[in-house]
Amino acid sequence: PLTSLVENGFITPPSLHFVRNHGPVPDCKWESHKVEVQGLVEKPVTLTMDEITAMPSFTIPVTLVCAGNRRKEENMTKQTIGFNWGAAGTSTNMWTGVRLRDLLLSCEIDLSKAKHVCFVGSEDLPNGKYGTSIDIATAMDSYGDVMLAYKQNDLPLLPDHGYPVRVIIPGWIGGRMVKWLRRIEVTAEPSDNYYHFFDNRIMPPHVDAELAKKEGWWYKPEYLFNQLNINSAISSPEHGEHIPVSDVETYTTKGYAYSGGGRKITRVELTVDGGLTWKLCNVSYPEAKISPAPAYGRHWCWVMWQCEVSTVELVNALSRTGEIACRAWDESNNTQPSNLTWNLMGMGNNCHFRIKMNAVEKDGKIHLACEHPTIAGPSTGGWMKPPEKKVEEVKKQETMPKSGKTFTPAEVAKHNSEDSAWIIVHDKVYDCTPYLKSHPGGEASILMNAGTDTTEEFDAIHSQKAQKLLEDYYIGDLVAGDSGVAGSSPVSSEAEQEEDLVALNPKKWIDFKLIEREELTSDSRRFRFALQSPNHKLGLPVGHHFLVSTRIDGKLVIRAYTPTSSNDDLGYFELVIRVYFKNVHPKFPMGGIMSQHLDSLQIGDYISARGPLGHYEYVGHGEIDVNHNRMQKKHLGFICGGTGITPAFQIIKAISKDPSDTTEVYLLYANRCPDQILLRSELDSITSRCTNIKVWYTVDTLQGCTEEWKFSVGFVTEDMVREHLPKYSSDAFVGLCGPPPMIQYACEPNLKKLGFDQSSYVCF
Repeated sequence: PLTSLVENGFITPPSLHFVRNHGPVPDCKWESHKVEVQGLVEKPVTLTMDEITAMPSFTIPVTLVCAGNRRKEENMTKQTIGFNWGAAGTSTNMWTGVRLRDLLLSCEIDLSKAKHVCFVGSEDLPNGKYGTSIDIATAMDSYGDVMLAYKQNDLPLLPDHGYPVRVIIPGWIGGRMVKWLRRIEVTAEPSDNYYHFFDNRIMPPHVDAELAKKEGWWYKPEYLFNQLNINSAISSPEHGEHIPVSDVETYTTKGYAYSGGGRKITRVELTVDGGLTWKLCNVSYPEAKISPAPAYGRHWCWVMWQCEVSTVELVNALSRTGEIACRAWDESNNTQPSNLTWNLMGMGNNCHFRIKMNAVEKDGKIHLACEHPTIAGPSTGGWMKPPEKKVEEVKKQETMPKSGKTFTPAEVAKHNSEDSAWIIVHDKVYDCTPYLKSHPGGEASILMNAGTDTTEEFDAIHSQKAQKLLEDYYIGDLVAGDSGVAGSSPVSSEAEQEEDLVALNPKKWIDFKLIEREELTSDSRRFRFALQSPNHKLGLPVGHHFLVSTRIDGKLVIRAYTPTSSNDDLGYFELVIRVYFKNVHPKFPMGGIMSQHLDSLQIGDYISARGPLGHYEYVGHGEIDVNHNRMQKKHLGFICGGTGITPAFQIIKAISKDPSDTTEVYLLYANRCPDQILLRSELDSITSRCTNIKVWYTVDTLQGCTEEWKFSVGFVTEDMVREHLPKYSSDAFVGLCGPPPMIQYACEPNLKKLGFDQSSYVCF
């Protein structure tokens, strides 16, 4: 509790020190634990704990603060993606350790190249080891006091606090102070660790989880939360306390305050009239008596404050705002805002700390009953209440079955066709039959999961928007029973597949072995995977795709791919992909997770695939099937961007292989530069021998191009579409495949200008 924390004084007992870990505490042993120092140093070293403790050490008090301190107040405004911290997510201990600066100097750090210092811990988490980084100025500041700590309050670290060694970065959030430290790496770039990107950020209030993912907000460095912001809280009166105003003349309010970056708290103020006037509080500075830091202008610790308030003032407050509130100021004249600003992670909340008061009668006397904003954790209490559900959400819940209908897995398994397609997600049953025709990915992607528990796959592919949309189709809850065929489908045996010699199965994940790989360019690859036998065909309609799944850092990842091979290529299929490496695109420093995984595959490794699915099929001789609507066309156009070429290439290849198929094909293919045009040699070969197939390229830039370029430069324009695609007619149809911005802002508007309506084109 907040009051206990403050009443225990300036130095927090380890039993009261807040704990924030991302997973189970690793079992680290003093005797075997080692810390590596590597990267931009002339003398890399691996140190045992005895070697670390033999180095010159120092001891100072430092206040640690969880970045989510006071988050529950934000959750009462709008739910964040973090759990409910109250105002007690802060503590102060005496820390003993080795200066990071001294250690890096002993390793002869290359300061001409070094820009960051990365830390990695020992715990095993769903997305790898926990890691992050700090800038080189902070790491090498001779007055910054960054240390590798192995003692707290003159005792070995407790396991929860990083035993046997952790990082302490005074003035920064706790999330940068890596526990159970294993590795220190000096680098020219910030950490590429998963948790450096997907934790400890304060984004603008309009950014929700879906937008953050869609627009790459997680990768924008300006929203990192590093140095602490200024904050304060009231511990007395505590939540639920009754102040007997008829028995006492004054009441002593108490609390804490802190700031970041070594900035000194210069004053704390209290208001009992809604901010019209502010009373100066008495602030104590114990840090100056036990730490050298204040003498050289650094203040790493919280302060405790008190303020005497007359009971008359408190009673008068009831007739005004009914509250008391505090705020702090630091030496940079930073102060706390009056109101909170919501952010997705619920971090850095530092608005005025308010306690509400109500008059109550107790034992025949008047008391002031005090309420804090929130009570930490899932407990109810506090004057802040959860946000009311929106009207549309209430109506939706009123129309959903509450607890009446239940289904066993066997019952759900019977609904596995287009006549009745049910799925299970998080133990809820949904009837998706009405949505089959409307699904953006085509009905096949629902039907392949119909009758099964598709929780993990659904979560791996879909956004929060899609998850909310799913609620419209809720029909009941899952209960235990005979599993039928619901749930995870086992990989089919080779014997089962030999029966019809079709490799893919829409209901089962099939493993395929990598037998060949070829580097086409620095970032493009061709992979060949063996089917179950030399006589198997893939079983993929022309223009369709399949799903590839794998587990990366324990998390299921699923992506759709269209092979460049076809059904008459027996015994194998081929994928041509572009590898999106990390640290290449500034907005997406992690790169493409699946493409990098595929690039890491060695001969003999396997991938899992499932399909087919899609809503555009080329049947042959100009006949196409779009969402089960068969059409006969004489002219087919395609506008593709980058790796979106593969479904169009499959159709072009099929037409080129049939001399009797005279369907005219027009491809407008956009890429960044000539060197990045996938399948160009194959496309050029086809156009050289097939007069009914025409291909036109456009690129963003000719930088590095050595050939005499006879095609277009720039984004897809109306003139390009007019000149290099078929004219609009009832005999023409266009397929689109590429990045969403290209489709939305270049392809569709220009097609509409030339007379194409939504019935005459489709996105793959």
